[in-house]
Amino acid sequence: MTSLRKLGLIAGLTVLLLTPSPAYADDFFEEDGNVTVPDTGETDAGHEAGELNSQARITFTVTGGGGGSGALTSATPWTPPACYYAPTHTPVEFERYWAEFYAGKASPPWPEDDLNDMKDAHEATYGPDADEFPDYNKDLQGEGMFWTRVINREHPDRAGQMACAARTFWVDFADPPPPGPGVVDSTLLAELAWERTRVPDTEVTLNPADAPQKVNFPTWVWLDDATFEPVSVRAELDGYGLWAETTATPTHLALSPGTQDAVTHPASGVCEATDAGIGTPWTPGASGTPPCGITYTRATTNSGTYPLSASLTWDITWTDSLGDSGTLPDGDFSTTLDITVEEVQTIVR
Repeated sequence: MTSLRKLGLIAGLTVLLLTPSPAYADDFFEEDGNVTVPDTGETDAGHEAGELNSQARITFTVTGGGGGSGALTSATPWTPPACYYAPTHTPVEFERYWAEFYAGKASPPWPEDDLNDMKDAHEATYGPDADEFPDYNKDLQGEGMFWTRVINREHPDRAGQMACAARTFWVDFADPPPPGPGVVDSTLLAELAWERTRVPDTEVTLNPADAPQKVNFPTWVWLDDATFEPVSVRAELDGYGLWAETTATPTHLALSPGTQDAVTHPASGVCEATDAGIGTPWTPGASGTPPCGITYTRATTNSGTYPLSASLTWDITWTDSLGDSGTLPDGDFSTTLDITVEEVQTIVR
């Protein structure tokens, strides 16, 4: 049996979309025909109900990073997928969903003819004598899952969320997903893992730490050790043995002093990573120009504070269960510190 044996559109849904009652169709479909699966408030397959991609049977496992909570922003215009096709229901779950759906619909307010047409078309697709998915494929329980469209509600592009046509098909656990635009494969799993990557706050350390900076005295800047740890996220397609794992590794820290009255070290303001980390911790007796830092040349007496921005860039690589690997766009995570700068007070005798 191949993955495409039962590939097909839901005939019953197509029938309803062709009815002249869009107000009632909208109660059932989302804009372009996607089935609205209700949020029951229950947990399912290790995912919290209502969370991002909670319909998709994808397990995300995080290692490293010290339990970071900061979401990366892409260093390029690239964004993770706005919609895609993934496994969402077992046969028993799909039957239960549709039973609950029909139990909650009545006529009125639904036109009786529309409701009856939908039920007839649904029976032709999922009934005991159906050609596509007879009796919801319950004879294949434990051997595969129904795949449907999943909408990424967190994606900023609303039109992109609706770019995937409503579609339902069956894939055996023993088979690879059928190739096609938007169908989850290892590359798309890597993109979803990128989206789930959470890194520690960019907590830079300054010297002096608990006192105002001084005019024309260099401020040493370096990263906290926990911030510099790589973070890995594995996205695994439940039941199919297909996974992709991304690893985010901090590569450089970009400093923006928040004023033109300052000099960055190095001059580019970009502190590159070394085996020892990013920046060098100040130690008593250290002098000269820090490898990573800022020298302010004007006090903040009349301006309040300077907004020092520190943006840490994370390099994203991925590997998968098929032995493939690749890269994804870098991710950035920034923080802003309010810096007070004072003139150095001297006493002339």
